[in-house]
Amino acid sequence: MDVLSVAGRSQRDHHSMISRDTPFGVFLTIQTGAGFLGNCLLFTLYMYTFFALPHKKKPADGILAHLTLANSLTVLFRGVPNIISSFGMRPEISDTECKLVLYILRVTRGISLYTTSLQSSFQAVTIAVSGCKWAWLKNNISRLIQPSIFFCWIINMVMYSEIILNIVAIRNTSDVAFWYYRPFCMVRVPDHQVAMAVLSSMIIQDSLFLSLMACSSIYMVTVLCRHHRTAQSIRSSARCSGSSPESKATQVILTLVCCFVFFYWTDSFLTAYSHFGNKLNWQLGNINIFITSCYPTICPFILMKNENRISRVNFFNSKTRILFSLK
Repeated sequence: MDVLSVAGRSQRDHHSMISRDTPFGVFLTIQTGAGFLGNCLLFTLYMYTFFALPHKKKPADGILAHLTLANSLTVLFRGVPNIISSFGMRPEISDTECKLVLYILRVTRGISLYTTSLQSSFQAVTIAVSGCKWAWLKNNISRLIQPSIFFCWIINMVMYSEIILNIVAIRNTSDVAFWYYRPFCMVRVPDHQVAMAVLSSMIIQDSLFLSLMACSSIYMVTVLCRHHRTAQSIRSSARCSGSSPESKATQVILTLVCCFVFFYWTDSFLTAYSHFGNKLNWQLGNINIFITSCYPTICPFILMKNENRISRVNFFNSKTRILFSLK
């Protein structure tokens, strides 16, 4: 009798959790759809500029193309499994599919961190004073962008290759006490030395790129503010009434970097609290899922605010000419 009552209570709790997760599933669907479409739209814009309008291409387009590609993959592979789980569905997931999803999530997370840091550093070098000691980097940085990004892809793919060996699909819902957990997949506790090596690599990489991002952003904002004050002192009051390009660039940079740092540390705190505090409850899990998807979702819309090179009319007119030329 006790066994039946426990089983019935467990089933009621399961259905109650599903009903509580359904509104979150709807919200997460909207978030995932908006983030994926926004990143895909911006990525298409950079690719279109590269192939159809090369004269309007900017050196930073390569950085932003990789950033939006990594963000779109992150939003898709993190959002879809959690959406399915939120609506109470339990599809049959193989070990290979789990390995692919979690491996892509880890790699794209590293690429998003690196490209955000690289974008901030690139803009800082671009606006640097010509006579400074970093002038040689200012003249050669455009040629270093693509090799450095591809090198970062390789580093992250190698660093997280250990995850492939330890990821398995969840067969029993009671197996949630493992080192790493997702709705349908888990990571078995690896060898202690291997786990410490991977964790140390992640901490070193994150600390390096976050420090670089912070330093370059502070320097860039300082230079732009100095230039803005100088320009204001020599302009007439009528011409200073509008917002200068320097001010707009500063706002975009500050917003992007502050958003990344805020969501990064919030996600890190919630992850550490859930693992070390043994608090694997559905509320904390949903909050963490939402937080980790915020930056890749809002990033393209922040970038769009400062993207005014190609007018909508010219974009669609050029697209129409290409289509007619192919017929």
